[in-house]
Amino acid sequence: MKFDIDKIIFRPDDVDLSFSPLRKDINIETYVLGAFNPGMNRLQNGNLLLMVRVAEALKEPVVDKYIQTIRWTPDGYTLDKYPINRVKTDDPRKFLLKEYLPTNVLALTSLSWLLPVELSPDGLEIINIHYEHIIGPDRTSQEYGIEDARISFIDDKYYLTTCTVSSERHATSLYVSSDGLHYDFAGIILDHQNKDMLLFEGKIADKYYALTRPLGALYFASPPESQLYPGPSINLASSPDLYHWKPTDEAFIRSHKGTRSSKRIGGGTPPILTDKGWLMLFHGVENKGEVGIYRTFWAMLNRDNPHHIIKIEDVNPLLESHDELTNDLKESIYLTDVVFTTGIADAGNHFVVASGELDLACRITHVPKSVFKL
Repeated sequence: MKFDIDKIIFRPDDVDLSFSPLRKDINIETYVLGAFNPGMNRLQNGNLLLMVRVAEALKEPVVDKYIQTIRWTPDGYTLDKYPINRVKTDDPRKFLLKEYLPTNVLALTSLSWLLPVELSPDGLEIINIHYEHIIGPDRTSQEYGIEDARISFIDDKYYLTTCTVSSERHATSLYVSSDGLHYDFAGIILDHQNKDMLLFEGKIADKYYALTRPLGALYFASPPESQLYPGPSINLASSPDLYHWKPTDEAFIRSHKGTRSSKRIGGGTPPILTDKGWLMLFHGVENKGEVGIYRTFWAMLNRDNPHHIIKIEDVNPLLESHDELTNDLKESIYLTDVVFTTGIADAGNHFVVASGELDLACRITHVPKSVFKL
């Protein structure tokens, strides 16, 4: 599906790395591998805020037959080295350490931190890049970075969930703000591997609700006659306080045959309330190569019982990656066929939708409400 207003709004070259949290400790030259997957919400002044994931990588990661990775420590950022002949580098975003096989142990080719970027109310103009409010690693649970923020506005507060990456755990952390710019760390709220925890923008029967997507090293086979694929699924959980989460006993959204989500699915935008229920955008991944093809789909959930799915569109994608959007970024492209939608805001007769394009840049799309029959 194509839309009249659909553009790249923020690129790697828009990041001034002199403000990077790595600068005080890492003297080797770095570059922005990607500025992408932005959480988004509307500020009190009416402007939109993107919380952009900046993946900062070494310009020359391989030195003297060793590949290097960046790691945060309580004493500052440091570089770890691994013999190049003892790693597997099929994916440009990470490498696998062969010595731990058959267990998959990974290191990253970049370290991510979060950059607040203020946009005009329509999301089409950059107003300010708030380097003074960067969120970078500051604890051992974030030693390999902070990734893929989502922002939900609930009861006059902004709640930001992030994926924190470390050798300790692959967890979900929560930050809280009263103005959308100044965030305080509120703790780890899910300590198992979970890539997409999205808070509903509002309570249901005095409870907080969230979409989650736990990952694992193995999955059990679906019955031969089943239309469902084994693998990661989108789950639903509730909490009285944002810290103690109870998953629902029933399965929620799973990949199934007849769609192009044969590899995995996961959450995209925090669900927002509409006249017809909770609107959620999510991603589905089709098998292709190492990474797969990422597309954005959508579902409408019952207002009072979000486990009840009123409508799901998981066959015809809402968004796909478009080559023409990134023609001026050809020299920086290292992935293809990836759009990863992470933010949505009401704008009257349409929604402003924020996505990461090719794990490289931030994309803004105006999606008419009529697409969802609103």
